[in-house]
Amino acid sequence: MFSYVSLEQRVPVDHPLRAVRKLTDAVLGSLSAEFDALYADSGRPSIAPEYILRALLLQVFYSVRSERLLVEQIDYNLLFRWFVGLGMDDSMWNHAVFSKNRDRLLNSEVAQRFFAEVNLHARKFMSDEHFTVDGTLIQAWASQKSFRAKDGSGDGDGTDFRGQKRSNKTHESTTDADARLYKKSYGKESKLSYLGHALVENRNGLIAAAMVTTADGFAERDAALLMLHERQKDRSRRITVGADKAYDTKDFVTTARELNVTPHVTRNDKGRCSNLDRRTTRHAGYAISLSWRWLVEKGFGWLKQTGPLRQVKLRGLEKVDWLFVFSCAAHNLLRLPRLIAQRHAEGLREQCA
Repeated sequence: MFSYVSLEQRVPVDHPLRAVRKLTDAVLGSLSAEFDALYADSGRPSIAPEYILRALLLQVFYSVRSERLLVEQIDYNLLFRWFVGLGMDDSMWNHAVFSKNRDRLLNSEVAQRFFAEVNLHARKFMSDEHFTVDGTLIQAWASQKSFRAKDGSGDGDGTDFRGQKRSNKTHESTTDADARLYKKSYGKESKLSYLGHALVENRNGLIAAAMVTTADGFAERDAALLMLHERQKDRSRRITVGADKAYDTKDFVTTARELNVTPHVTRNDKGRCSNLDRRTTRHAGYAISLSWRWLVEKGFGWLKQTGPLRQVKLRGLEKVDWLFVFSCAAHNLLRLPRLIAQRHAEGLREQCA
């Protein structure tokens, strides 16, 4: 029996992944030189980085929980095969080989370059003046039992720690040394976690910058200033940044103004004086910035509900940062086709009018 229906014909013309793949091909094409540098001159041939990144995008889009299941679905799912770029008769990789080749990308700067190239294509849909910044808690792949005393003092097998005083100064995880015991709000239990930080533009809610740090009480503000500094490098035009009341501190407000950034921070004046005065809050733009703060929460919601960031399955700050930045790029990549279609429809309406 022979089939004369190609893999391209089996994917519907109006399928959402068609526009996503077109953008992905353009992004990967601009990174071709970086991918060539990842190959060795000798040795056994490996899986092409383009295949790996397309497969990892599918893992984020469809909430596939593991590489083993991802490889299995690419083997029998024609849509997945088409998106990755495999033919009908191409043999599928072993899941262990796929994970080993994926680790090669985790140890490089591919995620940041991929994220930057996606944002380059999204520049026309992004505001370059008004932003919102926030952080979210990312649960680490480490249990409370692994949080043991650094000096090796006897605390049993780690299962019973009732009545013990445990802190990041005296204890650390034996499975993920970069994870920190942290809670983001009062009344919540402390968990071994990382902090993910995102700078979102206020026009369409696209993520303009992203990074991961270890979890502590100063990480959110420090990461925000680092992203704003990178954003304002070699720029003279003032921008605004909205944030919640956790950013209403003297050092953040003062440093942001030195970076030529106007801090539209929610005033924290309960039991103390706010660090924002009337020269900022009297402008109408201050209230507008606060009204658009929900955009950053929308992105975090997608990254945790659909994406892989509610509890990461990677260990170490470098790998978690790779996953967070790559997932932010996937978020923008998924949003872009709809924004392009909306702009095209608006242009047609203007021509008809």
